[in-house]
Amino acid sequence: MIPAGNDPLQRLLVLVPAWNEEHGIAVVLAELAAELPEADVLVIDDGSDDRTAQVAEAAGVEVLRLDRHLGLGAAISSGFSHAVAHGYTLCGRVDADGQHPAAELRRVAAGVAAGACDLAVGSRFVASHHRPPYRMPLWRMAATSGVRTLMRGALGRWIYDPLSGMCVANAPAMQLLARPYVGNLPEAEALIRVDRAGLRVSEVPVTMRERRRGDSKMTGGRLITTLPTVAMLARACFRSLIGRRTGSRPVRSAAEAEAGMPATEPIPRD
Repeated sequence: MIPAGNDPLQRLLVLVPAWNEEHGIAVVLAELAAELPEADVLVIDDGSDDRTAQVAEAAGVEVLRLDRHLGLGAAISSGFSHAVAHGYTLCGRVDADGQHPAAELRRVAAGVAAGACDLAVGSRFVASHHRPPYRMPLWRMAATSGVRTLMRGALGRWIYDPLSGMCVANAPAMQLLARPYVGNLPEAEALIRVDRAGLRVSEVPVTMRERRRGDSKMTGGRLITTLPTVAMLARACFRSLIGRRTGSRPVRSAAEAEAGMPATEPIPRD
């Protein structure tokens, strides 16, 4: 339930998508309770085989259980759909693996609550004199750089951390993020939707931790589930580049249309 009050963070719902995270999710939820006591928390249990849902319920938070393991995209769209249906004005996300400090999520939420942007992304790679550089394996950095380059072509500007799972959206952006996703890179798809709808996207420098447990989605068999999104980004990049050269209006593919991506004119940016 959304409490009454003047603090905009009292109308914030924090999504925690989780799949087989029974050993670490209690720490994540305890940190959220300590740092953001005014916010509501929703754990989306993506068909876990372990006690993820029971651990979350024991921590006193609401749990949305998916019937089977559907992947991150389905968990994210289900969570934002819940936020829209229940009238939240802000909706954020942290991962269940402990990478995202709740104190940093509060900073990310502050700009959206103040009306500075419609979607704020916690970025590991935006320069900040007060924050140490984020380290990751070379192959993961290469994958992130590849997605970053495709996003540059599709949007006409740089998004330095297009795969960040830490974000906060306002009500108009939530409507877009609640739609189904094509593949298992919902972060990148979300950025394109919001940008093409003419809403404002901002990257906020944050400090993230190394994941406590689990594997990146850019590894092994899970990497295959990202390929539909990568292919869609490549098509969007190609059409946007052609559109900027010819001045023509880009046309959506069937996959982009199903995912709710509007085919708007690319906006010239410096």
